[in-house]
Amino acid sequence: MAGVASDSAELARQLEDVREQQRAISGVLRAVASSGGLQPVLDEVVEASQRLCKADQGALYLLQDGFLHSAAHHGLPEAVEYDSRHPHPLDRTSVAGRAAVTRQPVHLPDMEKDPEYTYAGPRPYRTILGVPVIVEDELIGSVVMVRQEQSPFTDEHIALLQTFADQAAIAIKNARLLEAVERQRTELSRFLSPQVAELISSTDGEQLLAGHRAYVSCLFCDLRGFTTFAETAAPEELFDVLRDYHGALGELIPAYEGTLEHFAGDGVMLFFNDPVPVADHELQAVRFALAAQERLARLSEGWRKRGTELALGVGIEAGYATLGRIGFHGRYDYGAVGPVANLASRLSTNAAPSQILIGQRLHAAVEDAVEAAPAGKLELKGFARPVAAYEVLGLR
Repeated sequence: MAGVASDSAELARQLEDVREQQRAISGVLRAVASSGGLQPVLDEVVEASQRLCKADQGALYLLQDGFLHSAAHHGLPEAVEYDSRHPHPLDRTSVAGRAAVTRQPVHLPDMEKDPEYTYAGPRPYRTILGVPVIVEDELIGSVVMVRQEQSPFTDEHIALLQTFADQAAIAIKNARLLEAVERQRTELSRFLSPQVAELISSTDGEQLLAGHRAYVSCLFCDLRGFTTFAETAAPEELFDVLRDYHGALGELIPAYEGTLEHFAGDGVMLFFNDPVPVADHELQAVRFALAAQERLARLSEGWRKRGTELALGVGIEAGYATLGRIGFHGRYDYGAVGPVANLASRLSTNAAPSQILIGQRLHAAVEDAVEAAPAGKLELKGFARPVAAYEVLGLR
């Protein structure tokens, strides 16, 4: 009977170890899924490893530039600062380095009796266990667990830690990939509209990029007097004006949920309601135009003091357009084509300095919220019949 009870206790202990390992993996996977970046995953790996092998403290080191750099600690307050300034070389002088070099678990029941262990940092511990973190034969780093008193880790703890480190390595690699994607998306958003950068890295992005129809509000604007100014201005002055102008509009575009198609000198085109739906996109386009006129009025005061007369002309219309990838292999833009884009462009061309002209369809969508006055029927290039237009005076 005593043997049966002993076997039952051992089986219960093994089951608890398995459950603890499953909880540890689940915690790491949750950290990966949280999209909080790599650091929460590293922190979770160290804390879970410490629980698994009943260590007092633990640390994780990542391989970079030939050294093992401190990446996460749980406990070890004395060693954190030293480790951050002294990365571990890939040699046998530390347990982290030795585990990485040998690619095998390294167990020092009493580090004071190991002549090769010459780590120069604080040593508030006696027993050390280190395992390499490897995925697909790639060394990622090392996990190190310590106990303050001399208390050797069991063979089960060593095997458990190595198994967990192997599984955690996959999670770390995935977290790195996700972080790289997010970093690339951030870089893309510096050159593309944030919505387009998001689209490129999304699962349904390819279908939308290939081309689709959508009901959008198109807006064109450019600076009146810019051509004359460009003929006589010094290049430095020209770029200063464009930098201020683009900077002012660039702050407003995301604030009003617009998608920038392109900058072309002083000409700017953007649209609303694609690739991300925008509620009341017609009104958002008008609000953007009014905010842009207000910003440009302030900029114009400074330009006028330097003898430069510039003002903004804006044209907006709503309608269906075909949107998607435009360009050639190696250089693509995300653009909108169709009569609505042409009409908005022509309205912009006909707008007087500091004037906002909108088309009939957009006016019908916003007339309850926008004060507008008829601007007559305009003869626009590319349109066979005169087009009714309205001048925006402000919001009601």
